Amino acid sequence: MRWDELEAPPLRVSRRGAVLEVVLDRPKANAIDLATSRVMGEVFTGFRDDPDLRVALVTAAGEKFFCPGWDLKAAADGDAVDGDYGKGGFGGLQELRGLNKPVIMAVNGICCGGGLELALSGDMILAADHAQFALPEIRSGTVADAASIKLPKRIPYHIAMEMLFTGRWLDAQEAHRWGFVNRILPAAALMEEARALADSLASGPPLVFAAIKEIVREAEDMKFHDALNRITGSQFETVERLYRSEDQLEGARAFAEKRDPVWKGR
Repeated sequence: MRWDELEAPPLRVSRRGAVLEVVLDRPKANAIDLATSRVMGEVFTGFRDDPDLRVALVTAAGEKFFCPGWDLKAAADGDAVDGDYGKGGFGGLQELRGLNKPVIMAVNGICCGGGLELALSGDMILAADHAQFALPEIRSGTVADAASIKLPKRIPYHIAMEMLFTGRWLDAQEAHRWGFVNRILPAAALMEEARALADSLASGPPLVFAAIKEIVREAEDMKFHDALNRITGSQFETVERLYRSEDQLEGARAFAEKRDPVWKGR
């Protein structure tokens, strides 16, 4: 079976045109063990490298859990916390290099620990109105390593540190207020809205999205003028590809001809 046609736990993967839907389906709580992480890495690497796919939509099975993160039962049975997570690191996304396509997270329930770190690896987060978020690692004497890097850059520093230091839970409304959730939706409408957003992005200019993602990623720890000089100095591969593409010309022609552009990704 192809990586994009998995139909059984731990993942259910399907294509809808240029959109790849990935459903984490590992009862009871959608926790991630080493084997699951490796499968996820294969899927997201395949998504990255498939020119016919433009957007990924990630969610989870059931109504209670999105993902609680690391599978502690598997750890008790011998999975090493520093074991082989596979391509892309834990969950297949947070260390995946060169992923220059939009990734949407549809959080349908409890999202904590490594599950929150997985959600933060997406570009946009839509949440069901009953979703909850936390970093409870502090209570088990360990560190939420990826979240310690990412979260203080995504939301106000003091709120991020409170979450890391105390492990307290945020409901969807508070998560939205602090800015790491884009939209809150009734649970019954979550996937409909997420798919509509995915379809909208899939109809957009893929080379522009790729350039945006590379610039944002690479410029995160750079000074403004250093990042701008890299762009003007032709040092971003995606930007150079965009500027020399058919799509760049198509965008200008479509504007002049007052019609919708037809993006080909080349």
